[in-house]
Amino acid sequence: MVFVFGAEVLLLAVLYILSRGKYDSFIAAVDRERYPFYALMPIALLLLDKFKHDYNTQYDRKLMIKIIEISGIKYSQFYIRVHWANKIVLLMLSLLFISFIALFVEMDTGFIIFSIALILTVAYLSDNELKEKIKKRRLAIQMDFPDFLNKLILLIDAGMTVTRAWEKAVEDNKKGGVLYSELETVLAEIKSGKSEYQAYEDFSKRCRTPEVTRFMSALIQNLRKGNSDIVSVLRLQSNECWMMRKNAAKRLGEEASTKLIFPMMLILIAILIIVATPALLAMQGI
Repeated sequence: MVFVFGAEVLLLAVLYILSRGKYDSFIAAVDRERYPFYALMPIALLLLDKFKHDYNTQYDRKLMIKIIEISGIKYSQFYIRVHWANKIVLLMLSLLFISFIALFVEMDTGFIIFSIALILTVAYLSDNELKEKIKKRRLAIQMDFPDFLNKLILLIDAGMTVTRAWEKAVEDNKKGGVLYSELETVLAEIKSGKSEYQAYEDFSKRCRTPEVTRFMSALIQNLRKGNSDIVSVLRLQSNECWMMRKNAAKRLGEEASTKLIFPMMLILIAILIIVATPALLAMQGI
């Protein structure tokens, strides 16, 4: 195993030398807090380029859908390369760690199972991170959307156009958040020349929540056919959104309660040990 470990270290050193300086502009744009092993990413990028990975497999397409939802289509190509590079770096470090541990322990069945489990866990967690981000993002949108919709209804009912009401609601917001960042993006796209219809479509695709999808359908129908009763339609949707928000808050509370069960069980076991130990020692005459 000394030879294997040495070979891995040598290979990484050679790849690092070959990749050094080739991807400086790319690495400069990487979030260093989010990706602590950014300095090793050129190695992974070099391997991806050498093997001519085209990011067009079924797995890549699924990744791209998630990345577009999180970061938008404009930077999706950059972030899919970052995701791949980070995943490869983590797997390489996992293999190096396994080889290092193998220098001091016996290569038995338990160690092999541990090694396989570690590699599979690292591969899974790097992808699961995207899933968790999407989950948190959608929840944040779901919690803020009813407030925005109420503001929009009041402004449209007061005589504003949908676009002006949208702009006013965004201007008056002070707390920020995922939803309002996306709402600002829609306004910026419309001001830059994109049609309202296309801007709304893209907004719906980025958010991917039932509330936003129904809201966008109503607005797009209003653009296409005209609908003098748009306020009534939005009021009905607002009531539904508030109910969905209440259900989401209820689910969060239930999940929080479930997460507390395990720590409480550990505390209970610790208390039982503290209480029972003196009694057991007394029974044994110690």
